[in-house]
Amino acid sequence: MASPLSSLSSTSSSLFHHTFTGGSKVPIPFPNKTAHFFVFAQKKAKKTRKIILKEDVADVGKQGQLLDVKAGFYRNFLLPLGKAQLVTPQLLKEMKIEEERIEAEKRRVKEEAQQLALIFETVGAFKVKRKGGKGKQIFGSVTAQDLVDIIKAQLQRELDKRIVDLPEIRETGEYIAELKLHPEVTARVKLNVFAN
Repeated sequence: MASPLSSLSSTSSSLFHHTFTGGSKVPIPFPNKTAHFFVFAQKKAKKTRKIILKEDVADVGKQGQLLDVKAGFYRNFLLPLGKAQLVTPQLLKEMKIEEERIEAEKRRVKEEAQQLALIFETVGAFKVKRKGGKGKQIFGSVTAQDLVDIIKAQLQRELDKRIVDLPEIRETGEYIAELKLHPEVTARVKLNVFAN
């Protein structure tokens, strides 16, 4: 009498033959009935996307920054809210052109500041009149706004008083003021303060 295990194996074998041979009656010989199948686990690959941020995103990055983020984070959060876009070769080319344009503009602004500094330094001394007191004392003090007004009157140049670094002036005499025209360009101008 056949064991239940052997009858089960012959039943499953015939079912296998029937399923994969299309029900044909021609048996397909198997080289080894005790074949072993191995299944290997594969580590799930981390899928990332190279993106550029369109705006500042907290705990992620600043606008214009290139980042690698997980595909799901991009697909489920950044893309629907319009906070980022995928980096493409065309986008990289446009970014490079824009970066070059910005650099050229920065150079132009710096050169203008250097020319303006040269003008201020070659003018000589700006004269400031104040009502005199005892000795060298003057009434009041000379402020950054006073210097800005004098430059506007003499050179027709508009300046912001916040760029003027002026020592405290309460006496007549000669002083040096610094004008911060650019982060890398500072003009030094002379002031002659005298009493009338």
